[in-house]
Amino acid sequence: MNRRVVISLLVSAVFAAGCETVDTTKSSAVGVDRRQHMMVSSDAVNQSAQKAYQDVLAQAQKQNALDRDAAAVERVKRIASRLIPATGALRPDAPGWKWEMHVLSSKEVNAWCMPGGKIAVYTGLIDQVKPTDDELAAVMGHEIGHALREHGRERASEQAVQQVGVQVLGALTGVNVDLAQTIADVTISLPHSRTQETEADRIGVELAARAGYDPRAAVSLWQKMDKLAGGSQPPQFLSTHPSNASRIADVTQDAEKVLPLYQAAKGGTASAGK
Repeated sequence: MNRRVVISLLVSAVFAAGCETVDTTKSSAVGVDRRQHMMVSSDAVNQSAQKAYQDVLAQAQKQNALDRDAAAVERVKRIASRLIPATGALRPDAPGWKWEMHVLSSKEVNAWCMPGGKIAVYTGLIDQVKPTDDELAAVMGHEIGHALREHGRERASEQAVQQVGVQVLGALTGVNVDLAQTIADVTISLPHSRTQETEADRIGVELAARAGYDPRAAVSLWQKMDKLAGGSQPPQFLSTHPSNASRIADVTQDAEKVLPLYQAAKGGTASAGK
């Protein structure tokens, strides 16, 4: 048996021993019900996300780029204050997470949410896309969707398996992974899979609707993103969140499914978030 086969068998054995099959969220109104396979614990990921988030904030503070725009910070927090309670319909534990949200001054058109509810919105997104509150809720709902589905944990688990494959002959007693750096990478820098993106799209639309934001704004949001790309090199946010005709069609259908949720929520709010 050659070395490659031995490594493959050992990786499979380690993965099988440490893998957990989970349902991160309850069945949603838009049909997100895929079961996921995790090798890294939720507690470990959340602790690492907290460290990674604090590192990002500390770096932004050094660059005088943390929460400089008071109006943007207030806006992001206001929208989050409506989205976060809505997460309970998909994850009963989520409203009790230690949520944080900050605005980073940067020309990047970007936003993200680390595991455990650590949100960042970049001023480049606000300044260049010029989203309405409904559209910004779609962005934030999408990113929160990644956290609810624990996509960071899922991707960290995939990287842990890859790490085992590299180190398996010398590290069978433990997986040597810098988890905080991995979480930062998979949240901020590396693209999600198409499946994960679709799930985040759908959950984002549902969260927005449940929070009283017009879910149809997700359509105009992605159209703005597509226009912003202008057929050339897309902005950071768009490069990791591809916008195309198929995606817009999917979001359109999902928005129609959750319109009753929006109408019910809108009846109990002072405004639709325009």
